[in-house]
Amino acid sequence: MVVLGLFAGAGAAVAAPAPADLCAVTDERLAELSGLAAGGDELFAVNDSDDGRLVVQVMDRGCAVTRTITTPVNPFDVEDLALAPDGTLWVADTGDNGKTRETVALHAVSPDGTTRLYRLTYPDGKHDAEALLLDGAGIPHIVTKETIGSALVYRPVSGLAENAPTPLEQVGQVRIGSTDTPGGPLANRVVSRLVTGGATSPDGRVVALRTYTDAYLFPVPDGDLAKALEGDPVRVPLPDEPQGEAIAFTPDGALLSASEFGSGATSSVVRRVEGAAALAAPPPPAPTSTDAPARAGEPQAAGPAEPASSPWPAVGGAAVVLVLTAALVRRSRRRA
Repeated sequence: MVVLGLFAGAGAAVAAPAPADLCAVTDERLAELSGLAAGGDELFAVNDSDDGRLVVQVMDRGCAVTRTITTPVNPFDVEDLALAPDGTLWVADTGDNGKTRETVALHAVSPDGTTRLYRLTYPDGKHDAEALLLDGAGIPHIVTKETIGSALVYRPVSGLAENAPTPLEQVGQVRIGSTDTPGGPLANRVVSRLVTGGATSPDGRVVALRTYTDAYLFPVPDGDLAKALEGDPVRVPLPDEPQGEAIAFTPDGALLSASEFGSGATSSVVRRVEGAAALAAPPPPAPTSTDAPARAGEPQAAGPAEPASSPWPAVGGAAVVLVLTAALVRRSRRRA
């Protein structure tokens, strides 16, 4: 396996495999590929363009378009795509480069093209947003694209309604710093911190945000997506994508990324990072103890075992040694 580098995340250093080419997108209908989702043997994709209708292109694993889901909707600026467990495709019509929109929208698209429209309003003015995440309960979260400061995280205050705009509330922010990963539409480090897409792993235990140049994987140990996005992510570089905006998890936990064609190009490449979800997955619950009862005369356990429902396993002896060693090092430095 080719290893691109080591990055700290989820409390440990992990090796991030370099993305490998999966297939080439050559269909002109996806020249501005912006949103991607993966389900089974199919890939779902949306284009970032305004041609008067909302369509979802369905591709095979060779990136050939096999069918098109056409809806009776005229969106404003489609930016991202998410696949719910029930097969619904959630389309984020949230782009607002000029900061002119009074509302943004989500479109819930069924496989037959039947569509439900939900309009949303921000509590604090207009925002441009290109990333959509669904939490474990199916609640949509929108992450904004901020050129200055942190990206902001919003979710609906209440259940979505079709007959009136649903207010959003800010529930978090994401701090992403600039990197030296090459790529993006401008030779400027600012593009390496602009959030351009999002994805949730099939089991809901990891979410990903991407910039033009990198992906950031956040563990979600307790289902609280907003809290997870304020933690420390694992960074996976996605170098040399001309305008990388699309990202998705496959059912087996790999991460897919894709870009618009780029200036003068006639295709783009969908790339795969093997085992990406496992790089940031929170540890599984501690198993229920199956030890045999102690024999007469043998010492009993000092205390009750950690409950099986705990999301964090007990710290091992090696970790204790490391903690004690670090304490001794700090003490010796103070004495010096």
